[in-house]
Amino acid sequence: MRRPWGRPQLYTSYSSEMALLNTTSQRVALGAVLLVAVAAPFLLEDKYLSTLAIGCATAIGAIGLGLVTGYAGQVSLGHAFFMAIGAYTAAILSGDPADRVVGYGIQEIGVWLPAAGVVAALAGVIVAPLATRLRGLYLAIVTLGLVFIGEHIFRELSDLTGGTGIGRPAPVPVLFGEPLHVTGANFTREQKLYWLMLALLLLFALAARNIARSRVGRAFTAIRDRDIAAGVIGVNLARYKTVAFATSSFYAGCAGALFYVLPGFFVPESFNLEMSVRFIAMVLIGGAGTISGAILGAFFLTLLPTLTRLLSVAVPYISTESTKMPNVFQLESVLYGALIIVFLIFEPRGLFGIWLRVRNYWKAWPFSY
Repeated sequence: MRRPWGRPQLYTSYSSEMALLNTTSQRVALGAVLLVAVAAPFLLEDKYLSTLAIGCATAIGAIGLGLVTGYAGQVSLGHAFFMAIGAYTAAILSGDPADRVVGYGIQEIGVWLPAAGVVAALAGVIVAPLATRLRGLYLAIVTLGLVFIGEHIFRELSDLTGGTGIGRPAPVPVLFGEPLHVTGANFTREQKLYWLMLALLLLFALAARNIARSRVGRAFTAIRDRDIAAGVIGVNLARYKTVAFATSSFYAGCAGALFYVLPGFFVPESFNLEMSVRFIAMVLIGGAGTISGAILGAFFLTLLPTLTRLLSVAVPYISTESTKMPNVFQLESVLYGALIIVFLIFEPRGLFGIWLRVRNYWKAWPFSY
């Protein structure tokens, strides 16, 4: 049965609600976005493609955090810890055996990327029992402790991580024998890596969407809304919270493995509290409890530094004895905090909520409801 015109969130059948793309506007919007995304390498310079590729890798991590926080309601501030596990797993597998740090020379991305996710997922399973005992602020504080523990461990294991301030090379992506980290005869390095990140983002987003509309996803939502009631009606809280943390950690591990492929280098200090807070901001600003909202938030905050550079001419200057430079980094930090506050107060559903308002307005125009 079709839904009434102008009521895009009113479903009259279970099958229509659980469809992969359940509205015409979703199908049209997805087609338009994919068309623009595929054409981007032929329209943009390589420096912009690099930013978009990093945005794709960031979006994978944001989707993972959205599954455990937005869908399952388990607040996690330890996302940077699981990203670090994935990044170092991938770097160790693909690293040069003759280098100063440990490496096994397995550069095929079909090997080190799943391995990074699996190792991070195992770490998530180990942490998951805490989620069955704690919730809310207490769980957030415990996962926050993982970040500080991870920072200390990664600094001390210099044979694996390269040590403080030195770091190690990022994973080397080779796909079916084709090195993607070098410019080829037909495509540049940035074009190849952009298409790789875009394809992986689509794959991970499709998997997350299917999880969200499955029995597992409905169990996540029930736990988020009221875990005691979910347990009463037969939802196994321990099992599904473990699945939520494992899935989220798998996404985080894969995102960490991909995040520094373009820069080609990373240090232990990269996976700090600021990274975890940034991913929380992506989920909140994009829209908690939605896959597309996590993607929107990831790209929005990834492109935010570009915006701050454009606005830097309008901010005060920091004057020192030797240099005079724009207050860019302070502006970026202020924007992170201000955006979180603004969206939580005025638009709790985030960018996805703004999109719903715009869509509903045009569907009902010229009438309002």
